[in-house]
Amino acid sequence: MNTPRTKLLFTAALAALACNPARAAPGEYTLPLDLATQAALEAVHACEAAGHRVSVAVVDAAGQLQVQLKGERSTPHTGRFAFRKAYSVASFAPNYGLETSAEVGALLGRNPAVLQAVTSIPEAAPIPGAVAIRVKGLHVGAIGVSGAPGGDKDEACARAGIARIADQLPK
Repeated sequence: MNTPRTKLLFTAALAALACNPARAAPGEYTLPLDLATQAALEAVHACEAAGHRVSVAVVDAAGQLQVQLKGERSTPHTGRFAFRKAYSVASFAPNYGLETSAEVGALLGRNPAVLQAVTSIPEAAPIPGAVAIRVKGLHVGAIGVSGAPGGDKDEACARAGIARIADQLPK
């Protein structure tokens, strides 16, 4: 079913989903830079404590980079992948009620044509290692981690970053 019509319908569906209200709208809560920084630093520290050298990226609801940290002795590619994982969550998770880049990847993996289209987006990397940051049920950002030996370990560090700021987010 990889026809021109299928591709056109998929493109139209993606455009329509971009307007989804599960994302924070202008005038609603925006993750402050100091909280984004605290979350990123905690994610780096959590991975370092487990012996992993990582980089971390925090993006806002629109997928724009807020903070990026390169952990000591993390490898060069990790910064880019941390961003791309977080970007994938910001781009696709709100539309489907998902929380992680692993869930985004699993959803897309059920339709090879859709997965191929999404992975053609230069910033997308729907692979494990990023988690949505939510306030009152709305996606206000995402934190992505890269460098641990496995996306599940990256994700655990991302969750540690979110846990660090959870009590400072609006209830």
